[in-house]
Formats: sequence, structure tokens, C-alpha cells
Amino acid sequence: MPSWDEFQPFIVTGLALGGVYALSGVGMVVLYQTTGVLNLAFGAVGAMGALISWQLINEAGWPDWPAYLVCIGFGAVVTLVYGVVFGPPLAGRDPLIKATATLGLALILLGAMSWIWSDKARSLDLPTTQEEAFEVGTIFVNWTQVIALALGVVVTAWTTAFLRFTKLGAAMRALATDREITATLGVPVRRVEASAWLVSGLLSGVSGLLLSNLVGLDATTLTFLVISSLAAALIARLRSLGVTLLAGLAVGVVNALATPINSISEYRDMAPFVLATIALLWLSRRREISFARAGGSL
Repeated sequence: MPSWDEFQPFIVTGLALGGVYALSGVGMVVLYQTTGVLNLAFGAVGAMGALISWQLINEAGWPDWPAYLVCIGFGAVVTLVYGVVFGPPLAGRDPLIKATATLGLALILLGAMSWIWSDKARSLDLPTTQEEAFEVGTIFVNWTQVIALALGVVVTAWTTAFLRFTKLGAAMRALATDREITATLGVPVRRVEASAWLVSGLLSGVSGLLLSNLVGLDATTLTFLVISSLAAALIARLRSLGVTLLAGLAVGVVNALATPINSISEYRDMAPFVLATIALLWLSRRREISFARAGGSL
């Protein structure tokens, strides 16, 4: 078993990754609550945006920041276009069919990335990583890790306030409750849904940019890191943004802490599934107990 000092750097890495998982989870929860679509293409969109950014910087000679904005803009545009074109036909379909449709988009993008960029190793070094790291106790921390964690917290808090205190946020919450009644009240359903797709796409682009630096610029890896974000969203039962944040941090830290333990390090990718399963079983148990008590009081 590694010593505490050996674990400490992995805690920092886990918190940074957890912040991005939370960021992605918030985008997935908001979209699901508004449209009923579980976006399984979230990771693939971010991955392709990051690869385009790498191409612009290393092959086309673009300055860094415009290329980063292209990454974020790519996520926003692709997700919005998909939502506008396929969202209405899928609106009345089962959630499983909606999720399968986004899985198709993920596979198309993954195939395109494999064809265009093949499997060559690449890295996208953000300026915040290239800057000198600072020391917290005995641990060195770079600014990309700080930004990843901070963005997860800030975006969760901002989105919660947005949904609670703004007119558009109230419309999104109304759609989550009942789409048909909301439409009869004069709410522009298509416009509200398009806003949810746009927000989800922006977060996808930001997440892809950060993850490409934190874990490496590999199309397959980034595409399937959506599983960790999905686990965080499922632990929150696709409802609570605050729980999504905490779950994302937990998934990131547990996954990272398993890395230095040789006996389980090769199984660390199972951490999101294990945590999500335990949380859902615990929540189901509590719900059954509550129903039993309610029935007994009758």
C-alpha cells in the first residue's frame, strides 16, 4: 500500500478530473431535464473540438486562444444543430431511443476522428499548464488543475441560480415537469430546448479542452470519459446539480486514488460504475423504507 505522501498528488489530479466530470454532468442533467435526452455524444463532441484546436495550432499556425475558442464553438454548434434537427422528431420518443440516437452521433464522430487524425499520439498543452506550478504543502499544483476544479464549482452554482431565478431557467424547469402543459401556456418550447442544447454544447467544448490536457489528447479516451460524467449524473438521479458536483468529485478522486495501488490500478476504470451502482442501490433502499413507513402510518 502506498504511503500518504504518495497518495497526495493523486488527490489533486482526482479533484481536477472530478471538476470536469461535474462540469460535464451538469451539462447532461440540464439537457435531460429540459429535453429528456441523455446525451451520450458529450465526450465525442468535446474530443473532436480539442483535436480541431490541436490541428489549428500545430498545423495551421493559429494562436492558442483563438484555437481554444474554436474548440468551444465547435461543441456549441454541433450540439445545437443536432438538437434543432433531431430534437423535435425525438421529442415524443422513449428515453432509450433518444439516448441511442446520441450514441449514433458519438460513433460517427469517433469514426471521423480515427479517419482524419488516425491513432498518432498528441498533446494539447494549455498555457495554464505551461506556467510554473505552485506548491500547496508538499504537492505541486498547476493552474489547469485549479481552473478545472473551480469551473466545476462555479458552473454548478451559476446554473443552479440561473434555473431558479431567471425566466429562461423557469421555462426549462417547467419543461422538465410537463412539456405539453408548458407549451399550452405560451412558452416557446423549441427556443428553450435549443438553449439547453447550446449550453450543453458549450460545456462539452470546455470539458474536451480541459480533459485533453489533463488525460491526453486521445479520441477514444476522451469519447468514453463521458461514462464518468454519466455516473455522476446518475448518482444525482439526473436531478440535483449539487449532488452531481459532489458525485463528480467523488468519482474523480476515487479513480485517481486507485492508480498507485498496484493490486487494483488496472480496474480503476470500474470506479464510476461501482460508485453509481452503490449510490443507486442505497437511494432505492431509502425510498423503499420511506414507502414502507408511509404505508404503515396509513
